[in-house]
Amino acid sequence: MTLRLLADIGGTNARFALQQAGGTGFADIEVLACGDYPAIDDAVRAYLDGAAARGLATAGVKQAAIAIANPVEGDEVGMTNHCWRFSIGALKAGLGLDTLLVVNDFAALAMALPHLKAEQRERIGGGEAQPGKPIGLIGPGTGLGVSGVVPCGGRWTALAGEGGHVSFAPVTKQEMKILQALWEEYGHVSAERLLSGLGLELIHRALAGQRLSAPEITARALDGGSIACRETVETFCAVLGSVAGNVALTLGATGGMYIGGGIVPRLGSLFTGSRFRERFEGKGRLSGYLARIPTWLITEEYPALRGVAAMLDDIQN
Repeated sequence: MTLRLLADIGGTNARFALQQAGGTGFADIEVLACGDYPAIDDAVRAYLDGAAARGLATAGVKQAAIAIANPVEGDEVGMTNHCWRFSIGALKAGLGLDTLLVVNDFAALAMALPHLKAEQRERIGGGEAQPGKPIGLIGPGTGLGVSGVVPCGGRWTALAGEGGHVSFAPVTKQEMKILQALWEEYGHVSAERLLSGLGLELIHRALAGQRLSAPEITARALDGGSIACRETVETFCAVLGSVAGNVALTLGATGGMYIGGGIVPRLGSLFTGSRFRERFEGKGRLSGYLARIPTWLITEEYPALRGVAAMLDDIQN
C-alpha cells in the first residue's frame, strides 16, 4: 500500500495524516504542537518516525500536500503567526519527495466544503443553499482565515487570500470603544485583531480592563462565572457575524457560508444563541439577500486534511 503524507499546519498545531493514494480515509492522524519543533521539517520527521513506530510504511512516502496558515506565493514561505520559514523546494528535497504541494490552509479547508455531510456541520439560522453557487468560509483560530470555493467547469476552485487582514469596521458604540483602544496600540486594526485567540483577550481588555487568556475568558463565560467574560464572547460572536456577512456579500456566496477555525466550536450555546446570525443578516438594503444564505458551523474534526487531499488529487489526475 503506497501512502502519501497530508498536513494541516496552523499557528499553534500541526495536524498530520497518512492516506492511501486515491483513498478517502486516513491511515494515521497525529497532532503536534508547532512550538515543540524549531522548523517544519523537524515536525514532519517526528510525525513520520512516530507513524513508522506504529507500523506504517513511511519509507515509501513520495507524495505530500501541506496546508499552511500563510500566503503561499513562490518558493519561500514565512508563517505570519509562527516562526517557521522554509523553502518548498528545499523541504521537498530534504524529505526525498517526488511531489510536494503547499497551499494556504483555508483554501484547502474550502475545498472540503462542497463534500461535507449533514453530520459534519451544524446549521446556524435559516436560508437555503443554491446548488452550484459560490461558497464562503471564515474561521477564527490563532489568526482569522477567510476563503471560499467557486464552481469552475464541473470542478471547484478554491480562493486563496488574506481576507482576515481587512480593516475592522465597528457597528456599535461599544465596538467603537474597542477600535479606539486598539488604534492607539496597533495603528491599523484588522478583523483578525479581534477575531482570533488574541482578539478575545484584546476585546476583554478593552471592555473590562482585565488581562485574561482566551481559554480563561471562554471558560468563565461558559460556566457563568463572569458577566464581563460573557459580554466579551457575545461581542466576539457579533463581530464575527458582521465580518462573515461581508465575506458572503463579496463572494456572492449563495451556496452557503461556513464557520471553521478552532475557537467557535468551543463556545457551544454561547455561539448558537448569540447575535451572530442577526449581525450576519444586518446589512441594510441587502438584509433580505443575506437572509436567504444559510450559515453552518463545521463540526468535522479534520476538514482541511480532506481538502488538501482533494487538491493533491487534482494535480495528479
